[in-house]
Amino acid sequence: MQLVMEDKNLQTIDQVRQFPEGSEVLEFTASSVEEKYQWIESVLRRFRYATLRKAEKGVIRQYLQKVTGYSRAQIGRLITKRQWTGRLRKAQYRRHRFTQRYTPSDIELLATTDELHGYLSGPATKRIPERETILYGNSAYRGIAQISVSHLYNLRRSKKYRSLTTRFMKTRPVVSKIGERVKPEPGGKPGYLRVDTVHQGDRDGRKGVYHINAVDEITQWEIVASVERISEAYPAPVLERMLTQFPFVIEGFHSDNGSEFINKIVADLLNKLLIRFTKSRPRHTNDNGLVETKNGSIVRKHLGYEHIPQSWAERLNGYNREYLNPYINYHRPCHFAVCIINDKGKIKNKYPYEQVMTPYEKLRSLPGSELYLRRGITYKALDAIARQFSDNQFAERMVKARANLFQQIDRESRTSSLRCPPPIPTPPSVKMGDTSSGSFFD
Repeated sequence: MQLVMEDKNLQTIDQVRQFPEGSEVLEFTASSVEEKYQWIESVLRRFRYATLRKAEKGVIRQYLQKVTGYSRAQIGRLITKRQWTGRLRKAQYRRHRFTQRYTPSDIELLATTDELHGYLSGPATKRIPERETILYGNSAYRGIAQISVSHLYNLRRSKKYRSLTTRFMKTRPVVSKIGERVKPEPGGKPGYLRVDTVHQGDRDGRKGVYHINAVDEITQWEIVASVERISEAYPAPVLERMLTQFPFVIEGFHSDNGSEFINKIVADLLNKLLIRFTKSRPRHTNDNGLVETKNGSIVRKHLGYEHIPQSWAERLNGYNREYLNPYINYHRPCHFAVCIINDKGKIKNKYPYEQVMTPYEKLRSLPGSELYLRRGITYKALDAIARQFSDNQFAERMVKARANLFQQIDRESRTSSLRCPPPIPTPPSVKMGDTSSGSFFD
């Protein structure tokens, strides 16, 4: 782009002052800042700007401002720069760069060392150039031997290093941000659940049902439910129905790191119910120890290890809701630990006979336990459930119901083995807040 500015007839200040009202057409085209700067310098030189009076300088400034489109402040800066330097040129931008200490040859030696030794850690890799220089007298490694471990990793990320070597790394697992990696602290209050799943076994390549076991940490109140599968879509509706079977308000939900719980569907459900979601910490095997022991003493003891087809999940839930869950909460005594600190400061758990009681009795024994009950739940209604049958009477009813259930499962399994395997069931629709399940979370 060429600079064209036909203003040679403007030789006096009066002519410049009349420029805005003049009828002459002036053409000014400049494709770069340099061309504008050259024209401004030529105008200042032609009118001998430094020798003009203040009013005349203002006329020249207005003229430059109108033609170039620059602001008043920018024109003032350019004029000042021309007066101090004697010329007006665009400043060349220079990025600040630190002095390069390690040369391309040093980076090549680092890449060669990494390939020969299989990409060791930073400290181990740094030790090799030091040994090459000190023990074996190889002066080529003198420069790279002085590198710090942190800067060694910086060189590994440089373009020069990556152009010299190719490194294939295993896929790293994705770290889920759902749930907090902390140990729940109930503080003696009920409502902090420990949750786990139990698989009922496989047969002929077909999966069995899964049981979800939720246990309160303080009262050992336990709810068992069955689900066809443990993919993301299945456990959420069952979990919502399980939470409604606890007589107290649920405040915490702690599970292991299995994907059946660590997913957005379960997280949204717990977030809607204002329940804190926590998960087990690494190298802390006892974080979920309570529910693990209940898996053996309750689920395996009462439901066994034999394969139960997935199609029986809903009928198993009926048995759990009518028989198993009321039995373990109202009629089955549990041991409750009492922590004792000895003279050496070591904590020991003792299980006195006075602390052997049912989860319901433990709930009633808590100070101010009425405050923990959900809305609409009273001890009068819970007492009616607990005293409707004696412990042996209810256990006898439960054993008979379980025997009938297992006989039906066995008959159907024998019949279905003679026919084609049943089709794979479709996942249930996940509807958060479905009140048809009798939810108390209004």
